[in-house]
Amino acid sequence: MFRPLSIFIGTRYTRAKRRNRFVSFISMTSMIGLALGVLAMIVVLSVMNGFQREMSSRILGMVPHATIVGVKPIDDWQPVAAAALKNPEVIAAVPFTEMEGMLSHKGAMQPIQISGIDPAQEGKVSIVAQHIVQGRLDALKSGEFGVVIGEITARRFRLNVGDKLTLIVPEISTAPGGITPRMQRLNVVGVFKVGAELDGSMALIHVADAAQMQHWQPNQVQSVRLAVKDLYAAPRVSGDIAAGLGADYKADDWTHTQGSLFSAMKMEKTMIGLLLLMIVAVAAFNIIATLIMVVNDKGADIAILRTIGATPRQIMAIFMVQGTVIGVVGTLIGGVLGVIAALNVSDLVGWVERVTGQHIFSSDVYFVSNLPSELQRGDVVLICSAGFILSFLATVYPAWRAAKVEPAQALRYS
Repeated sequence: MFRPLSIFIGTRYTRAKRRNRFVSFISMTSMIGLALGVLAMIVVLSVMNGFQREMSSRILGMVPHATIVGVKPIDDWQPVAAAALKNPEVIAAVPFTEMEGMLSHKGAMQPIQISGIDPAQEGKVSIVAQHIVQGRLDALKSGEFGVVIGEITARRFRLNVGDKLTLIVPEISTAPGGITPRMQRLNVVGVFKVGAELDGSMALIHVADAAQMQHWQPNQVQSVRLAVKDLYAAPRVSGDIAAGLGADYKADDWTHTQGSLFSAMKMEKTMIGLLLLMIVAVAAFNIIATLIMVVNDKGADIAILRTIGATPRQIMAIFMVQGTVIGVVGTLIGGVLGVIAALNVSDLVGWVERVTGQHIFSSDVYFVSNLPSELQRGDVVLICSAGFILSFLATVYPAWRAAKVEPAQALRYS
């Protein structure tokens, strides 16, 4: 089979045993370093994707994707929900009221975000029913002022189902201060645990009880909560729905309440990716040292090739092929091992925990009890492409030096 001279000699130099064993060692080291750098990037970014997925599913499974908020309390939320469901991006629409206040129990206090829900319909837009660890969500009954609290709140106040605590909410009044506290005794009917900070900052009551605490009619609600197919389309979808309903309604979405958290996670992934890319770059640019030593070692060969008619461009291509082969092999090995490791890292950590008897990710300390991993094709392609490009760039200078070798001088000192 015909092969260009540059590819034939370049690949032959890669396979051949060199007189200088140190050059072979440096070449192998460059290949291994590149493979390890690619492997580390794939595994670390996959684990970060897994943590982001867990946080997204838990936090955004609890907080509203979007809400259609009435300027005044909504007397009949059904027509608003029906209008929202006409949008093909909307999965479900349920009544929702939100308040801020303080929980008090035996002298201890903490701020809390109170969500007024309809327990019969909450499963359409929330995952809370799947994460109840004590009691039941449907124990929230209108007029009974039951409350479902998070596991962190229950642990902080040492509460169980059947215990009572006090909710303090601000109320506008004609008093000189303008705002007076209103207290409401609540009965704990359930405890949820989603494994996020919401376990200590969120509580659920019946939407009719929330209306009564706001001095509204029992059927009045603050807003209609939406679940949408595409989370990142929530601002546009809710904005379109609110605009269609008129000036009495406005839109809100998760990017206002949780957007900073997910922006921080995205920034963290980007910065860690750049730092790990430095490892790949160091390994890739070791190819420069390898090829420079190869050029010195092959000075006589270069001179002979030049005397029989090889052009400087062909000489340059020979060493670019050799360095690129080192980079491609190292990147491919690292890519394959990285994919295998990323797909099995959760099982590997579980095996280590079973063998050692130690819980690396204890549920009492961390929000997640295992090491999640989500391998994304785009990450693998981007990392391997970066490895290929850096390896290729590392060959340019040594290959250029090889092309500049003078045949007579090289043969004189060989």
